[in-house]
Amino acid sequence: MKGLLGIYDINPDGIIIEIEWAKFLVGSSLFIPCLNTREAVIQFRKISKQKGYEITYRVRIENGRYGVRIWRDV
Repeated sequence: MKGLLGIYDINPDGIIIEIEWAKFLVGSSLFIPCLNTREAVIQFRKISKQKGYEITYRVRIENGRYGVRIWRDV
């Protein structure tokens, strides 16, 4: 349902970001543009732990946007 935070969605800056978890395979990465990178990582790590995923992350600027890149390790 639009406008509601789903169980596997994140919202580090108050805007809901729907992650396509089925496409987040081992070795893949995604970039989450946001200002509150700390909260993005906290939320993403919580969901990753529930799913049994191990991740690596780096705060970065990509294409002029500030955010966090997250890689799935296992």
